[in-house]
Amino acid sequence: MEIEDSLTSRSGSRDRQCNLSDHTCKKRKQEPFVNPALCITEDEEDEEDDHEKTTEHKKDPEEPSTKRVRPVAKSNSLTGVITPAKTPALKRFGQSITRSISFRTEARPLPPANMRSRQKPPLFTRKHNSQCWSDTVESHDLTAKEIKRQEVIYELTQGEKQLIEDLILVKKVYYEPMLKLEIMTESELGHIFGTLDSLIPLHEDFLTRLEKLRGSEKTVGEVAPTLMNWFPCLEAYITYCCNQVGAKALLDLKKQDKAVERFLLLCQESPFSRKLDLWNFLDLPRSRLVKYPLLLKEIQKCTPPEHPDEDILPDALELILSIVEEVNKKTGEAECQFYRRGLAYMEESQRIPEIQLSRFLYCQGELKNSKGQRLHVFLFELALVLTRLGEDREGGHLYQVYRQPFPNALLNLEDIPDSEAGGGGTFRTAFTGGNDKVRNCFRVSSRGRAKAQSHSLQANDSFNKQQWITCLRQAIVQSRDRSSLTSQNLQSPPPDPTLNNLADLSLNPAIEMTHHATH
Repeated sequence: MEIEDSLTSRSGSRDRQCNLSDHTCKKRKQEPFVNPALCITEDEEDEEDDHEKTTEHKKDPEEPSTKRVRPVAKSNSLTGVITPAKTPALKRFGQSITRSISFRTEARPLPPANMRSRQKPPLFTRKHNSQCWSDTVESHDLTAKEIKRQEVIYELTQGEKQLIEDLILVKKVYYEPMLKLEIMTESELGHIFGTLDSLIPLHEDFLTRLEKLRGSEKTVGEVAPTLMNWFPCLEAYITYCCNQVGAKALLDLKKQDKAVERFLLLCQESPFSRKLDLWNFLDLPRSRLVKYPLLLKEIQKCTPPEHPDEDILPDALELILSIVEEVNKKTGEAECQFYRRGLAYMEESQRIPEIQLSRFLYCQGELKNSKGQRLHVFLFELALVLTRLGEDREGGHLYQVYRQPFPNALLNLEDIPDSEAGGGGTFRTAFTGGNDKVRNCFRVSSRGRAKAQSHSLQANDSFNKQQWITCLRQAIVQSRDRSSLTSQNLQSPPPDPTLNNLADLSLNPAIEMTHHATH
């Protein structure tokens, strides 16, 4: 309303000026009229002058204003009209295809929030430090390779600081308020956040050790012994990462609650979240874990042969790789067990032993069959299971087993090339929606069973199709090798009963010699 009043008053004043003086009116036509309500001045002094001239203009409406002003579009000041802030691109969150396709999700940023000028900064505003090691020292006499080594070690240290700050933020901003406001129960929050609280002192200890390594010139000498001593602490990640499978499912279920959804939305819109949602923060420890081997390899590349770390770094790298592998293995087993429990069998014959004997998932995701139905498909270690997504009584996901599951050892795979002659009319209609070409399809079928069955499936795109084909081929080969090995063991003759005590003979020669001597 103030802008409209200003426009009306100044427009009326302009008309009066034209009536009173033709000379003044002609002079005004030479210079385009700029609305002061939509402009800002060059600096604070110009604002004061503008205020004085506005006062004089009110006193003498016949005198035209000759003050030059600058349009808002050319200024970045917050005192003017503020343009919407650009949302930063977020990294894709996911795990390897060998783990799960469904975990490959994308964090979508929310639209930028309305900003107000001269707003007080929020309490938890977070900006990650992009400073390099070279910026922290005034001068140094190091080689380019040694400078690179110091930069990587500094990046390792700064990464620990940022992780600790983010974990504390999650605890203070998400966990504690939701518990205090009773948005979720303590049991539900404990399931979603898992052992996150115990990871904070773990990384604080590592940060303290790294900072103690910095000398008077802010350089780090030996770092490998510290890494070797601390890396075993990362075994605590096994418990945390194994819990994440069920935690993600429970969090998605609780988001259906309006109170939970509203609280998480407000947090995501706040500046402290950097447009990340709660799950992005909960996944930060896992992301940090898989980055340690990469940083260690960079340190190893920049370490000269005569350096004391040269002999220890390979052992440290081998240690962290074994820990990451163990965490992935245990997490895969927890994921497999979680989805096995979510299967709903329509017939008892569908409960094939290969499902229960599977220890991990190769991949999972949505595929479309030739009838146009969307199926959620699981490729377990020993079985391929097609399901239809449903809900249980609590609103959680339930996977109804569709048709008979396939043992991987009896599975045939056929790649259907993209072509215009990809099957009959119904086949094309289901997969193409009336278009000519059939794209991104493959066929699975069983062999050696009385009730042979076949399913033509379509992936979302060519990349997704290639992932499925790669995993299916790997699963088929490994399952057949395992079945062949099991058959060979069953066909081998049983061991000679007279050799049952062979180990005892070799371990206790004195006793056996005495035994034979007495006979």
